[in-house]
Amino acid sequence: MAASAKSLTTDGDWTVILPRRGRQRRKDAEVEKISEEKQEPWAPTDSQKDPIRETALMQKMERYISKIENSPFYQTFRDQIETSVLDYLHIVLGSETTMQMVIYGIGSIELYEPPCLQLSIAMLMKRDLNLIGNIEVFDPILSVTESRVLEALGCSVMSINEHGKREAAKPTLFFMPHCEAELYNNLLQANWKPSFLNNMVLFGNSFEEYEQHVSLCKNSPVLNSVKHILAARSFTNEIKIEKIPEDYYNAFHDSSWHFFSPVNESELQFINS
Repeated sequence: MAASAKSLTTDGDWTVILPRRGRQRRKDAEVEKISEEKQEPWAPTDSQKDPIRETALMQKMERYISKIENSPFYQTFRDQIETSVLDYLHIVLGSETTMQMVIYGIGSIELYEPPCLQLSIAMLMKRDLNLIGNIEVFDPILSVTESRVLEALGCSVMSINEHGKREAAKPTLFFMPHCEAELYNNLLQANWKPSFLNNMVLFGNSFEEYEQHVSLCKNSPVLNSVKHILAARSFTNEIKIEKIPEDYYNAFHDSSWHFFSPVNESELQFINS
């Protein structure tokens, strides 16, 4: 996946405030802008099918899935889900039996190892957890070969670049390890109401790490890219994944499960200064 938290640079500042008149109109305009930006058609830039490349990539993914499946790391990962994560997943599910998985920013599974390891974990979670339904995947750098292999693995490749702004109208697991901070921020902004946030599970970069980075660097240029992340910390239950061995460090370091439980709209009031 594309970038880590500590490499991003944008301008801005933030503060928590009480609502005032006029801000609802601004909020409505922001929601309208989000809706417009979500509708951006996408297709791979290359159009040539290559059966030999597809076969080789499929075999490669099968090897990675087998490697992780039989690793102590995956056993620890599964044990943590059973002991610390599963109850939260059932709370998000409510009366539903499955939740969809949305994978943003997976990166190139043909060129790099971390995306292969990350996708393998997602595939194994669907197989081993009886609560994962359909899987949708998007990254603007995906090739035709990668898209076809993803589909062969049982995923759907999106034809729309949502810019991370999918509304969680139903229980949804967003699988986003090592995405850019802006993508997490976009996701939270698009779901900035209790009914949507309560439907979300996010597996991605640790929000606690973002908060610590900003607290240590008061004038950090990353502030504008993490304003929703920081504002969400007060109602986020975060569970960091445990015991990441060296072989898997680049794919999963600083990754956490995030569950959101805002009580009411008043907890969601803040603004850039």
